[in-house]
Amino acid sequence: MKKTILNTLSIGFATMFFISCGSAGGDNPGSEYAPNMYVSEAYEPMTQVATEDPNAVNGSNKINPLGMNMRLPAKGTIARGQLDYATYSSPNTYQAYEAASALKNPIPATEENLKEGKRLYNINCTPCHAEDGKGEGTIVKDGKYPRVPNYADRLPTIDEGRAFFSISHGKNLMGSYGSVLTPTQRWQVVHYIYQLSGVSNTSANSSK
Repeated sequence: MKKTILNTLSIGFATMFFISCGSAGGDNPGSEYAPNMYVSEAYEPMTQVATEDPNAVNGSNKINPLGMNMRLPAKGTIARGQLDYATYSSPNTYQAYEAASALKNPIPATEENLKEGKRLYNINCTPCHAEDGKGEGTIVKDGKYPRVPNYADRLPTIDEGRAFFSISHGKNLMGSYGSVLTPTQRWQVVHYIYQLSGVSNTSANSSK
């Protein structure tokens, strides 16, 4: 009798052991006892999940507003290493645009900064402004948007501070690049577009 009980227990433990080792791989940890205590469900940050099944791989987020998986940071907070964003935070108003005239480019127009400004310009600006800055980029040539001003005509009438403001907040049909480019990158682009147009920053600043 005792031997039978021991055999039964041995078989039971062996079965549980082999079951616990099965089906693991990839995102599947295999069979687990009380799995919710071991594996927390991961949510994709930039998604809004609507399923009502709490056991779904991407189940509905019932905690955050509107079911969003990522919450906005508290108002006024600044992420580590991004203090320069706070330095240039301003409302998108006409008064702020005019006040931006007082801004001076804080980075030097070195070969390295001009090279990086050109790289960023070619990525973000050429579809409208074209590589030569004359305002006949690919989407303009396709007839989808009207021709944008030639830098050589436009930049002499504004200063580098307002050029920086326009890149940060957008202007007319141009969208904002404040979330795409860091303040330093925006200033590098400002340096490059003045060089591209043949207009000096000093001349533009003195023409106000």
